[in-house]
Amino acid sequence: MDFAPKTGTTRFESALLLISVLAALYAVSQFLRNSIGVIANDLARELHLTATQTGLLSSAFFFAFAAVQIPIGILIDRYGPKRVMLATAVLTVAGTVLFAFAPSASLLIAARALMGLGCSTFFMAPLVIYARRFPPQRFAGLTSLQMGLANIGTLAATAPLAASAAAFGWRVSFLALAVLTIVIWLAIVWVVPRDAHSDRPKETWADAFGGVSAALKVPSFWPVFFMHLTTYGCFASVIGLWGGPWLSDVHGADLATRGNILLLGATAQICGMLLWGAMDRFWGSYKKPVLIGSTGTVLLLVVLVLVPLDRTAAMVWFPLFGLCVAYTPILTSHGKSLFPGTLTGRGITLMNIGTMGGAFLCQSVTGVLIDVMGRSDAGLYRPEGYRLVFAALAGWLLLSLAFYVTAIDPHPGSHADKA
Repeated sequence: MDFAPKTGTTRFESALLLISVLAALYAVSQFLRNSIGVIANDLARELHLTATQTGLLSSAFFFAFAAVQIPIGILIDRYGPKRVMLATAVLTVAGTVLFAFAPSASLLIAARALMGLGCSTFFMAPLVIYARRFPPQRFAGLTSLQMGLANIGTLAATAPLAASAAAFGWRVSFLALAVLTIVIWLAIVWVVPRDAHSDRPKETWADAFGGVSAALKVPSFWPVFFMHLTTYGCFASVIGLWGGPWLSDVHGADLATRGNILLLGATAQICGMLLWGAMDRFWGSYKKPVLIGSTGTVLLLVVLVLVPLDRTAAMVWFPLFGLCVAYTPILTSHGKSLFPGTLTGRGITLMNIGTMGGAFLCQSVTGVLIDVMGRSDAGLYRPEGYRLVFAALAGWLLLSLAFYVTAIDPHPGSHADKA
């Protein structure tokens, strides 16, 4: 039975409802992936977590998300985006509830992995729905709208989560999110049309991995892939994980202050995505804006390593960091431009694996680095540990940047194959 509303609503209203519920579900994913930074100290204090465990806890989401991208694509192709999305959303609810009740680090990590598995369809499945339900010329705008609206979840994971955790506790906050996700799930059942049967041949596992092999051989795949691997990893490690503990341990910031400062960084990143989104057309190049943004990001991380900022300076640093690291839309466009039409879907999937896999690597390794430096007599992580983290992130991004320089630049406005 098709539960999608058909009577009493205009075509515009139906489209608006469809986009709203799909963006709301993706906002849940954005919230969950960025939610540890604000409450990391509370988790560590209550459950006696080491920095390594905290890093693994946050990064488990990204590992699970990245690991299933290729199988998820095949399942969506075979069974339809709505069915697969609703099925994985059940895992998201289960993971969120488990997280809220988890009494140990191992169960917290398992819960985060369940969340990652559950959220793995929340971007790809809506894009498939848009591609099937709307004219091709609307797809780019709908993709941008999906990403833009979902960033409400990123913002909610900063000051609003801090306020909720302070008022009700982090466990109750995540239970409330589980309830909200169930409400969104029911709305999708009602609003999103049932999956239409497609006459297109279903992709086999052999076809899928054959496409992966071909995509890996595309010229300049690896330089662009490694930029994906480190760019979002830097943002996720600072805003989504260690920024909050750094503000607490080094600057004595309370929960509300941490949330407000991280909100500045997250808001700047969203604004920066809009700003950087037009820069490839301005310069007629994908590489130039990526080189500028990544260089600025490296320099800002180096500042944290070399300069002992006070809290006021930190309030300026986070928005600047959010603006500089927001060049990901152009990097994504650069990655897409490398692939012929027959490999575009597989190529974008691989770049997304790099993005999420890089966040896993950055967060898990930086936790180990902080533990290497140990705690102070007051039980706080040492400033030297955080400086080591920021130095490592700057170094990894700089190495990727040096490799990225060798990539071809197939932008339509470019007059040469190489910048």
